[in-house]
Amino acid sequence: MSTTAVKQEGPAAVTSTPSVGSHVRGYWRRVRGGDIGALPAVLGLLVLCTVFAIMRPSFLSAGNFANLFTQGAAVTLIAMGLVFVLLLGEIDLSAGFASGVCAAVLANVVTVLGYPWYVAVAAAVLTGVVIGTILGLLVAKIGIPSFVVTLAGFLAFQGVVLLLMEEGRNISVRDSVLVAIANRNLPPLLGWTLAAVAVAGYAAVQLLRYRNRAARGLVTDPMVVVLARIGGLAVILGLAVYVLNLERSRNVLISSLKGVPIVVPIIAVLLVVWTFVLHRTSYGRHIYAVGGNKEAARRAGINVDRIRISVFVICSTMAAIGGIVAASRANSVDPNTGGSNVLLYAVGAAVIGGTSLFGGKGRVLDAVLGGAVVAVIDNGMGLMGYSSGVKYVVTGVVLLLAASVDALSRRRAAASGSR
Repeated sequence: MSTTAVKQEGPAAVTSTPSVGSHVRGYWRRVRGGDIGALPAVLGLLVLCTVFAIMRPSFLSAGNFANLFTQGAAVTLIAMGLVFVLLLGEIDLSAGFASGVCAAVLANVVTVLGYPWYVAVAAAVLTGVVIGTILGLLVAKIGIPSFVVTLAGFLAFQGVVLLLMEEGRNISVRDSVLVAIANRNLPPLLGWTLAAVAVAGYAAVQLLRYRNRAARGLVTDPMVVVLARIGGLAVILGLAVYVLNLERSRNVLISSLKGVPIVVPIIAVLLVVWTFVLHRTSYGRHIYAVGGNKEAARRAGINVDRIRISVFVICSTMAAIGGIVAASRANSVDPNTGGSNVLLYAVGAAVIGGTSLFGGKGRVLDAVLGGAVVAVIDNGMGLMGYSSGVKYVVTGVVLLLAASVDALSRRRAAASGSR
């Protein structure tokens, strides 16, 4: 591998900086060795968007682009929580109806009992924490397989939703703050400001990481690659904000409809927070360690039971946030909230994005990418007039392909000795 040597003063004498060519070759070797990451999800997203754009040009309209975010927001948030459980090789089949229970609590507190929105949100999130704690204790302390525990939760929480909704009642959510989460947009200027802050923050992180690794004599990515990442994010965010700031109202004389949906920065903040937790804290490293080899993690002094309980708490808490967003989008909560295809789409989003079902591999970003794929399939096929049955079949095939790619990549990695 060709390198350039840069003399340093201090403990590190030489810093190796691979050339761009060697960096690309190294990435290709990792892909061939089974470390494909989110590449299939990204390629699949590009192919799907291209096909739907050709078949239905309205797919690329500003209105439909904004609708994709609100349409997939709840599933994406639930999938972000499921990533933590999947990292341990566990599963949570109750996440969908757990979000429904939390949404029902929200609706009852804010509408029936008349408390302010922040009390209702706190009650819903606290409900998610309690649900996750119970599930985690049953799995970690009693030793019941997570499949059985969460399957029981799937059935039980469905009953709890029915009880909270009095066997079929529909509770409207009219609080302006709650309704705004999934139905209102940021002012155009604020959208640009947040995009600029995001790019500046990402650039600072990338450049500081480059400088710190260079100062310690560690191998760094070529500066061209670092700048390309920053520029790529700037272009993507710039285009997204530009399109979302276009007028989407059919009659501007009655009302104006433009700006970034409020739910987008909510997802972005949670993505940054959970990514930091997984990749920049000892707790995150412990999650990967337990997911990779539970017994080895225990021998290394990691409190495995605590880690297992905590991931179920995180999963159910994110399910609660997803339930709040779903209630906001529908302006109401009914017995079907959190049911139907919510769980299947959430698990599918995490796996399609690149999180392994076998544990030890995955990122929170995978849930966002997978959620985008699921939303694009559902939205695009809806525009083409396909029935729900066809949508389910196509989404199921995509999920099967993603799981197959995961299994094959793990086999390839084992054969190449990279795992």
